[in-house]
Amino acid sequence: MGCNVSREERVNMPPQLRKGKGFETDVKVSASDFVGTRKGKISDFYSFGKTLGTGAYGVVKKATHKKTGLTRAVKVLKKAFLSQEEQEKVMNEVEVLRNLDHPNIMKVIETYEDKKYYFIVTEFYEGGELFDKIVQSQHFTEKDAAKTMKQILSAVNYCHKNKIVHRDLKPENILLESKKADSIIKIIDFGTSVAYNPDKKLNQKFGTPYYIAPEVLKKRYDEKCDVWSCGVIMYILLCGFPPFNGKTDNEILQSVLKGQVSYKHAEFDTVSKEAKKFISRLLEYNTENRISAENALNDPWFTKMLGNEKVDTTLNRNVLTNLKTFRADQKLQEATWVFLVTYLASQEEKSELLKTFQMLDANGDGKLTREEIIDGFQRILESENPEEDADAILRQLDNNNSGTIDYTEFVVATINRKTLLSKERLETAFKIFDQDGNGYLTADELREIFNPGNSKNVDDDVWTQWIHEVDDNSDGRISLSEFKAMMMRLGK
Repeated sequence: MGCNVSREERVNMPPQLRKGKGFETDVKVSASDFVGTRKGKISDFYSFGKTLGTGAYGVVKKATHKKTGLTRAVKVLKKAFLSQEEQEKVMNEVEVLRNLDHPNIMKVIETYEDKKYYFIVTEFYEGGELFDKIVQSQHFTEKDAAKTMKQILSAVNYCHKNKIVHRDLKPENILLESKKADSIIKIIDFGTSVAYNPDKKLNQKFGTPYYIAPEVLKKRYDEKCDVWSCGVIMYILLCGFPPFNGKTDNEILQSVLKGQVSYKHAEFDTVSKEAKKFISRLLEYNTENRISAENALNDPWFTKMLGNEKVDTTLNRNVLTNLKTFRADQKLQEATWVFLVTYLASQEEKSELLKTFQMLDANGDGKLTREEIIDGFQRILESENPEEDADAILRQLDNNNSGTIDYTEFVVATINRKTLLSKERLETAFKIFDQDGNGYLTADELREIFNPGNSKNVDDDVWTQWIHEVDDNSDGRISLSEFKAMMMRLGK
């Protein structure tokens, strides 16, 4: 490993002396680190339920995690139906999603693989497609449309800030998290998404006839093709039908190429001029003049529709107080906390924190900068040293070293600690970690949980050191009582 000392000697050395060439010795775990191909048969971990959807290459099934009882969605893809290019597309989607952390983007949990199938495990959303909600309601009120578009554009802006273009935005690829009227939306299906270079135009034709941008049909486009699709979606939300229509796909595409948007339909008689102007900015034919996703979030229409929404000051203060006081003293303690939030926290628990996150996220890019955190502490907590508070938070929480606080990092620090550290959840987490079921955690088990498939070049001694920090009786492993005691220290 690059050092001429024994394992025992290295475990007791400070990290800077234990470091071996090419290996990480001070590992910070982020939500994306859990996403990897797990060992074993998926049927050992999940029981499958009803089919949620079918496609050309496989099905999506509802599944229950056997140890936690949590409901997931599993995309089951048959390898025999996939060309090499299509298999690469599947892996691309997983890789893109594992690195995206936004409240309005679907979260991948883990993957499995056997000789015949790929299995992609994601969060389960029970609200159905946005498309079905449009069909059911025929069209949205402007306020409801504004709430939906704000979420879509926030996710798109986040993708574009991370140099990812989706290329197939449409209501069928937008799910509702729950059946509640004010459900959060989730963008899915990143199979055709791609990392782009702002200095180069893309030239592959991807998309769906009603929603595809004209420049994509001309095979010379950039990330603003997603903004065009957002304009089409907003148009449909407000009237119930698309701006570019036809009896065949070819007729639809010819209509898209013309790009002429009409508001001379009866359904638009009651739609505000601000809404129609905003749609026109999204559906600007000239991409140089088309608004960006970031600027779209600041459109006056959003202020008119959502500007008077009531702010829960008490909630914001409590959330920011949790953010300020969060501390994790041990590596395993910190990593377990991230695991609890990522795997075991309910959607409701996370959703409660979203309004505060969005309130702090001034530019709507789905992450918090140092300046945004400082501003929040000044306005809400009236902090005397907001700069020091912000710097301390970034040191504690910025696990992926992005220089900002991502959504999951924010939830990790602000979620209700007493609820998350329930006896049942701690025991469930321990059972998941304890893969051989012998009642103890070993270094090998920690490596498999926190670095699946050895995706990071991590020194093996890291996991031994994690054990060492918590192993009160020095038997080289962690018992359930030691594990619980470690986590309860975090909750104080």
